[in-house]
Amino acid sequence: MVEEKIEKFEMKIPPGVTGMIIAYVMEKYNLEVKQTDLGPVFQGEIKNLEYARDYIVKALNERIEELEKKTTGETKPPE
Repeated sequence: MVEEKIEKFEMKIPPGVTGMIIAYVMEKYNLEVKQTDLGPVFQGEIKNLEYARDYIVKALNERIEELEKKTTGETKPPE
């Protein structure tokens, strides 16, 4: 039986990504987290990293919109 070797790639985890998001994408997209000198990275197949990136961007944008809605209508902080 011939074993196919799957090449693994790395993607830096951007600041602001919550532990819940990291855990979710690890499980859903079969990724590992590895600590490097430059910070944590996801490690896995390229297509799974691309799916994870898309999910992370969407989740962060939704969170930003949520926070912006909470601040709408409030007075501006003093300058």
